[in-house]
Amino acid sequence: MIPAEFDYVAPQSLDEALQALAQGGEDAKILAGGHSLIPLMKLRMSQPSLLVDLRQLQDLKSVNADNGQIRLGAMVTHHRVATGNFGLASAAAATIADQQVRNMGTIGGTLAHGDPASDMPAVLLALEGSVVIRGSSGEREVAANDLFEDFLTTAVGEGEILTEVRFPRLEGYGYGYEKFNRRQEDWAMVAVSALVKKAADGTCEDVRIGLTHMGSVPLRATAAEQALRGQPLTAESIASAASHAAEGTEPPADLNASQDYKRHLARVLTRRALTTASE
Repeated sequence: MIPAEFDYVAPQSLDEALQALAQGGEDAKILAGGHSLIPLMKLRMSQPSLLVDLRQLQDLKSVNADNGQIRLGAMVTHHRVATGNFGLASAAAATIADQQVRNMGTIGGTLAHGDPASDMPAVLLALEGSVVIRGSSGEREVAANDLFEDFLTTAVGEGEILTEVRFPRLEGYGYGYEKFNRRQEDWAMVAVSALVKKAADGTCEDVRIGLTHMGSVPLRATAAEQALRGQPLTAESIASAASHAAEGTEPPADLNASQDYKRHLARVLTRRALTTASE
């Protein structure tokens, strides 16, 4: 439980952080909240030669909401998201582990890490948000749909830093977040993010459903979305749509649940999340 030896720097600017990453090469790692990286280091599953700590970068702690868009600096903590009145994002962030973790863990860190069992990746996917990534060659914006490439693999490349998270406020949408785990501090066995926009005639004008821990990356439940879009938002139509939630998924079996049980959870939690969102 003791990490291997490493060097440590806490740059005062983003340019300094990028320079330190470049000098450290492929064995340098970014330290944000540390709740994913430090446990791996203690188990020596990760042995970076250099940690570049972003805690001094105040620009990465900003929160802006204008023109219908939320922009969160990568070092904004889960607690600030949970208490920021950001709809679905706040609802999901409030369920992350416990208060100590939410006080330290960051939205940029969890998205860059890309763990499909963590809460925020599927939320960003459902919101159809994006992230800003900066490297030595400049800055680029990457849509959530293109950010998550494989298990623990994202579009954030070597020598790059995820600097900002963006998503629309989505006026007129109801939201629901449902999560199943053994204990509050555990990763989700399965979680579901739902957004529903109701038309004037009571039918479903738009719906978005994000699935957590149902594959090697966060997923959209497209079959369930297609089944509900344009339909009346009744208990029967919601249940019928939710029955398609697990289609096309390959959830990882583990000590907590089999693939079939996770697919069952996805259907049940989707029905609950859609019901809350439609109300």
